[in-house]
Amino acid sequence: MGELQLRDVRKSYGQMEVIKGVDLDVEHGEFIVFVGPSGCGKSTLLRMIAGLEEITGGDITIDSKVVNDLPPVKRGIAMVFQSYALYPHMSVYENIAFPLRVERLSNDKVEEKVQNAAGILQLASRLHHKPGELSGGQRQRVAIGRAIVREPSVFLFDEPLSNLDAALRAEMRVELAKLHTELDATMIYVTHDQVEAMTMADRIVVLDHGVISQVGSPLELYHKPRNLFVAGFIGNPKMNFVNVTGKNATEDGVIVALPSGQELTVNVAARGDVSGKSLTLGIRPEHLTLGPADASIEVVPNVVEHLGIHTVTYSTVDGAKATFCSLLPGSAPAKVGKAVAMGFNGKDCHLFDENGQAFERNLSVSDLDAAEMHI
Repeated sequence: MGELQLRDVRKSYGQMEVIKGVDLDVEHGEFIVFVGPSGCGKSTLLRMIAGLEEITGGDITIDSKVVNDLPPVKRGIAMVFQSYALYPHMSVYENIAFPLRVERLSNDKVEEKVQNAAGILQLASRLHHKPGELSGGQRQRVAIGRAIVREPSVFLFDEPLSNLDAALRAEMRVELAKLHTELDATMIYVTHDQVEAMTMADRIVVLDHGVISQVGSPLELYHKPRNLFVAGFIGNPKMNFVNVTGKNATEDGVIVALPSGQELTVNVAARGDVSGKSLTLGIRPEHLTLGPADASIEVVPNVVEHLGIHTVTYSTVDGAKATFCSLLPGSAPAKVGKAVAMGFNGKDCHLFDENGQAFERNLSVSDLDAAEMHI
């Protein structure tokens, strides 16, 4: 089956509560990714699902059975860790077969399951090798194979790609996505890398200090972040934030004044009187342009990265909460120390109130479809 429910799940260490009442429903076959900065509770929550950490409160249910008091081996889960945790003296075959040996399966059954997993993971030619003879990516596949043979209800992955170099991580992301489709399995994946989350997840769970800040599809979180935290975490490079002042609300959106005095209509739904209020304008680097636009900010780049397909600039801007970043075409004539006007349109911007909560963006289905095609 592979269904998982968390109900008011909590975890405390003495007086310190690190998981603060998490509720989540995971359907069979979903690929769910937990993301968040270090210390947000994502690995702790995964270990609680696995049974490696006791829960302080709430219920964890797997396939309609409350598993709070069950040991990991009885929960119908299999976990792949950040470290490969392979037995160096055993062959690849025996590493994959180990959990089956523990269950005392027949040799014929062990052979069938190991060969099936090896075929899926393209390890058939490596079964007689020792882990020390394999690359990092191959070792991680062996660890995944050891999970596959158990045929669990839920696969749990705790930052499994963090020890690999960038090229291998990209390759393994593709392999894991294919594996998810082939197995039709429920997978819960923990990472601090939001690019991994965006490329693999059916839904992303963004955690912040032990609470769920938002749950949604990758594009839902990208286009409609619920608050400043999610907006700043999802997207690469990160969203720019600029302090603005609310002026008025119209049918077209909320009018704000930029630090330069320019006014911009942001296509969001107003909530109450915004006049004179301190608001935050969110502008994604990829939505900045050197051409005509609704408004502009003059920047003087202090760093310019020429990446071929893109040119990335970093500037210090009055009113910006951090370094102001732009993602321009590779041919953009950006130079360090040369002032340039970065344009942007109100329909592309996000707006957040004094408490960091997002105003609802006025995006139609066609707008979202067009945006997804652009991405």
